[in-house]
Amino acid sequence: MSISSGRRALVTGTAGFIGFHLTRRLLADGWLVDGVDSLTPYYDVELKRRRLAQLGRSNAFVAHEVNICDTARLRDIVAHGRPDVIIHLAAQAGVRYSIENPTAYVESNLQGFYGVLEIVREVQPSHFLFASTSSVYGANVSRPSMEIDRTDNPLTFYAATKKAGEDLAHSYAHLWGVPTTGFRFFTVYGPWGRPDMALFRFVEAALKEKPIDVYGHGQMERDFTYIDDLIEGIVRLIPTLPAAGIAACEVDSISPAAPYRVVNIAGGRPVGLMAFIDAVAASTGKELILNMLPMQKGDMQRTFASPELLKALTGFVPNIEVPVGVSHFVEWYRSYYGI
Repeated sequence: MSISSGRRALVTGTAGFIGFHLTRRLLADGWLVDGVDSLTPYYDVELKRRRLAQLGRSNAFVAHEVNICDTARLRDIVAHGRPDVIIHLAAQAGVRYSIENPTAYVESNLQGFYGVLEIVREVQPSHFLFASTSSVYGANVSRPSMEIDRTDNPLTFYAATKKAGEDLAHSYAHLWGVPTTGFRFFTVYGPWGRPDMALFRFVEAALKEKPIDVYGHGQMERDFTYIDDLIEGIVRLIPTLPAAGIAACEVDSISPAAPYRVVNIAGGRPVGLMAFIDAVAASTGKELILNMLPMQKGDMQRTFASPELLKALTGFVPNIEVPVGVSHFVEWYRSYYGI
């Protein structure tokens, strides 16, 4: 699906995994993009710089090395660019790291998000879209997870900050009337992915013939979402403006009081962790050495999204199968590291 050319977007987190892929797609579709990223050293900054170098090949992209907590500089960028759409992806990611360093999540996911909301209030873009996470479903045992399910029991500080972001965004949408859509992501993977994520670690260990740490004794399931599918879902939601109280289907999360909704972006096909690991073995051609470990704090046993709302809004459901997606990642990994 292509977007009409000539529009301008502000995307935060453009040096990140998802922000890079989204920005590349927007540029291909004819958008002008101002990209904001602070290049924090949470993981390899060189990987982030190489993503930005790819984006910098386009004259339609302008990179700004700015922390989203620096509201004054962010305000100047927005005032100069006057974006039609603001897409906020910058955040402190990582479920497990939130146990070690919760302060980073307060600064980025709460204080930084507040600053972005203030900019949204001031400039009134046609649509504000932001990243949330499947982790907000927390202790809710209802499966598949629907956007209308309760999300009152987060299991990690990361999830709690992202849930707080959803609530803050709803209040701003109500008070200031900017159409607002939140995305709930489900275990996104693919080329240019984050080194702290399972697939990256699995492939790295496999190719170096080192043991792979497998948590939960391999009994977990995840609704894995390949990056191209995720980006397609986001792109299709950009022109899909929420209007208070106007539901697209019975399971629509549309607010009765604000032009606001949250949407799962996932295929609704959970895959067992061991099947995921088998795909890594097949794609690398390596016999894997598995170090079976218990569940880590905050981990969810299973994630399983309902894609009904996404389908009703866009006609699209993610469909790239795990063996295909994993093979694409392994191909990229070998190329990137010259293996």
